[in-house]
Amino acid sequence: MNIIIKKAEVNIFMQDKNNIKQNQNLILQNRKNLSISGITDVDSFDEKAICLYTQLGELTIQGRELHIDSMSVETGDMTITGDIWAIVYGDKERKGPLSLMGKLFR
Repeated sequence: MNIIIKKAEVNIFMQDKNNIKQNQNLILQNRKNLSISGITDVDSFDEKAICLYTQLGELTIQGRELHIDSMSVETGDMTITGDIWAIVYGDKERKGPLSLMGKLFR
């Protein structure tokens, strides 16, 4: 028995400090194309991992030959291509990079 997932879509809803509902979408197509909304900052990226900050906290995409094809600072949308192996959420409270002092005492 083989199960093939051609397109996966995750809709995540959250409420911010002003109780205005915002959403974040992750759309993964064939483990090759990933579209993400709700990006607030990019921490680091290379061909094996992309570390982001979103409205819902840290997000790490792991894989091989990863490329950021497009990113809109105004809308917080990003498109990534490559061989995607994992999508992992981290600390929910971190919505941006730590300061130098924060990194020392982490």
